[in-house]
Amino acid sequence: MLNNPHTKYIGIDYGRKRTGISISDYEKIISFPLETVETINLLNFLKDLTKKEKIEKIIIGKPLKLNNNIHLIENEIVDFIKSINKSFPNITIHRVDERFTSKISKKILNQLETKKKIRMDKSIIDKISASLILESYLIKTTK
Repeated sequence: MLNNPHTKYIGIDYGRKRTGISISDYEKIISFPLETVETINLLNFLKDLTKKEKIEKIIIGKPLKLNNNIHLIENEIVDFIKSINKSFPNITIHRVDERFTSKISKKILNQLETKKKIRMDKSIIDKISASLILESYLIKTTK
């Protein structure tokens, strides 16, 4: 099945306080870190974003532990997914294992020659993690 060339995908790294958001290009090949928003404002942010961009899919990280057990935040994510389904019934939702995304994001930032303050900014880590979640989905779907 071919992707719609006029739509984009969003990646979400859901957190209790802050949530990282990423977005794809129209070809669904590249993931770009987009924004980090207060989780309490996440649904409103997505409503505004879907007015600006035609979003076909939302890819949300699934917080698995190393032993494959689900992290406690999963219940909150499931409730959030119900809200998305209600607000955006035409947008498909997929889940992706998000283990190690924060750790990889920190490594990426540490490799960049930036000021320590920027490297330690958790909002940057959140949106890079969202980009890694979306990227892992894009890689799987283009094989």
